[in-house]
Amino acid sequence: MSENLDRPGGELASRPLHFFWLVDCSGSMDANGKIGVVNNAIQNVLPEMLSAAEDNPNAQLFVRTLKFSTGASWSTPDPIKIEDYVWEDLTANGVTDLGKAYELLAAQLSIPPMPERALPPVIVLLSDGQPTDNYKGGLEKLFKLPWFKKSVRIAISVGKDCDDDVLREFTGNSELVLQANSATMLVKMIKWASTAISAVSSGASKAADVTEKGDSAEKHVNGPLILDMDNIPDSDDIDSSDVW
Repeated sequence: MSENLDRPGGELASRPLHFFWLVDCSGSMDANGKIGVVNNAIQNVLPEMLSAAEDNPNAQLFVRTLKFSTGASWSTPDPIKIEDYVWEDLTANGVTDLGKAYELLAAQLSIPPMPERALPPVIVLLSDGQPTDNYKGGLEKLFKLPWFKKSVRIAISVGKDCDDDVLREFTGNSELVLQANSATMLVKMIKWASTAISAVSSGASKAADVTEKGDSAEKHVNGPLILDMDNIPDSDDIDSSDVW
């Protein structure tokens, strides 16, 4: 027991799992009440995120929100434990400076401020349009970071006007670009993305590298994480009268 207490980072139970929301708050997100659906869905899923975190005692879940429109900024300047996290409603206006959001995220995925013994971070990107700045420059900065390469990256494509190729560049996996073409599907996708990741004990056999289904080959996420790929909501299961 003393060996566990003395090792860097402490016992596995204290290892942080950082969850990032990257939310498009450009003016188009105000159309058809999209930003309101995002606000309500994330607010409503927080108790389920807390419950999932309590079922995984080997990790401490921290949550942060990064919003981008004309520029980008953190809604939560510091990581907040899920049990203390309170969602602040977002508003939509301006353009889509995704590259700026990438740059701010890159600054937080460096070591420091990210601890060396953290679990692979989870990053969920929501967007309904096309970047209006140099997003490729920001993405290049991210891919130079070990923590970004190890991260679990999920993107939610909101509505028919979103550039899904940009989202695939972010995730590196087309199966993790989720289509949300209605309010109903957006709520379902947000719920799945919020609760699909589980942390497991490093002593268990299933704590080896996680295998995801990739475009042409299997993709591995390093670290003791399980990604529930079997229960992604069916994007075809929508009300045709409610399509964005």
